[in-house]
Amino acid sequence: MTAESEGLTTRRTLGAGPVLRAGSRGAYRGVAELPGETHVVRRELVGDSGRDAVEPTRPIMTIGHITDLHVTDVESPARFEFVNSEWEDARFRELLTMQRPHETLNVHAIHAMVQTLNAIESGPLTASPIALVAMTGDSIDNTQRNELDNFLALFDGGTAKPDSGAPGYEGVQATDWPGDICWKPDGPADGDVFQRDLGFPQVPGLMERAMLPLEASGLKRRWLGCYGNHEEVCQGVGVVTPALARAMAGSRKPIALPDGLDRETALETFVKRPEHFMTGPFVEVAPDASRRPITRLEFVQALHQSGRHGFSDNNIGEGIAYYVHDTRLVRFITLDTVCAAGGADGSVDPPQLYWLERRLEEAHSSFMARDGSNVRTQHEDRLVVVLSHHGYDMLANPRAAKSNHEVLELLLRFRNVVLWLNGHIHANRITPRTGSYDGHGFWEVTTSSLVDWPCQARLVELFETGEGLLGIGCTMVDHQGSDLASLHRELAGNVPFNGFDSWRPGNPEDRNAILLLPRPF
Repeated sequence: MTAESEGLTTRRTLGAGPVLRAGSRGAYRGVAELPGETHVVRRELVGDSGRDAVEPTRPIMTIGHITDLHVTDVESPARFEFVNSEWEDARFRELLTMQRPHETLNVHAIHAMVQTLNAIESGPLTASPIALVAMTGDSIDNTQRNELDNFLALFDGGTAKPDSGAPGYEGVQATDWPGDICWKPDGPADGDVFQRDLGFPQVPGLMERAMLPLEASGLKRRWLGCYGNHEEVCQGVGVVTPALARAMAGSRKPIALPDGLDRETALETFVKRPEHFMTGPFVEVAPDASRRPITRLEFVQALHQSGRHGFSDNNIGEGIAYYVHDTRLVRFITLDTVCAAGGADGSVDPPQLYWLERRLEEAHSSFMARDGSNVRTQHEDRLVVVLSHHGYDMLANPRAAKSNHEVLELLLRFRNVVLWLNGHIHANRITPRTGSYDGHGFWEVTTSSLVDWPCQARLVELFETGEGLLGIGCTMVDHQGSDLASLHRELAGNVPFNGFDSWRPGNPEDRNAILLLPRPF
């Protein structure tokens, strides 16, 4: 395809369309095609020269960036959808969102985005082909083996099997499930808060269709994996204890908070003993051994065996999920920012911080030491792109010893660091990062989740331009999907606080942008 490929938002964007139905508290809107967005030139790291036009003079590399897929076993006993009813209580805020009305369609949206990325031959600014796709964590939702198998089928090619337990859908969106806080597309128009209050549609047979196996072709380009908090902890927050591990593959699915739960300590209770949330009212569901929780090492082994995807024998031998992937001009450094002590936010421990410093040194002919002196090496210069699940602001888990400031200060000492790609916050955001070290800075680019509106990926083009500058071109990608993938996006756009009118799409300068910085060497 050309630079005007289907899916690139330079051609057209998507947003809130006409009202399709009205509920008692809000309206349900369709998705409309809107004009495309041009690239905003951002010069915070080079000063304002008064010139808006930027012409690439030499392409370096084009990267696809996709993050926070949340392949979900929607029938798992170890999902706590009933917590969504506590959305007005700030003490439960870090535990939300536990369930999305469109999550049964996640595999269809992911499959559609993979196909869209496969169809885009090159970046719109440089016409350089996509060299690799960076996947920055939360590929799965609830640290389960069957979720990991489905993710690998979607990315490597194979059969994704959304259904688990007994054949057929058995979960909170079934018409006869207790409660009305979840959308029940087969149910009556007044049978749940989404239809009654928000105008969500009736879609008879949707659950049955969503549970069918999906044959996936997989990405046709190399992709790099990354460990996220949802790969490690229950619902991205709770430590997997032996008791929880047994319950995940079992038959008791909770439907309400346990009696006597202390709301003041509810978050820490879930972090340390999530199985306590399974001690209240429950229903019996079909057990499934494939729902067992995975470990960090099992995640690494699975990606290594399926195609390496950045991980090496060293990762398996040491049981670590951080690594280096080198190309001729660019070194990719993937970090493991997951806090094993639980909680959603991240951290980087001292051994990994030491490892990161050594790997940065290897990509520089000279660098600034901790005391401010200049150190020369025998290494050749390469541009450095950092990949991680959590970004700088989210590396602040209170259960970890190290602060995010140490990571940023380290990166700013190395002038070849030009870009940090991450996810986690399910929103588009681009931030210049600067410090006191010789005026060096780099760009942090955070891409939105595929599971929440605007359900996008991003193309990132590295190129040289005039005036001794380096350019980083960012272009958002909308998937061109099936009817189920399109319904997934429409439903996501209508979720209160997270949809069309939310902060998640970012501002224009967080989406299609050309980011400039001095050429480091």
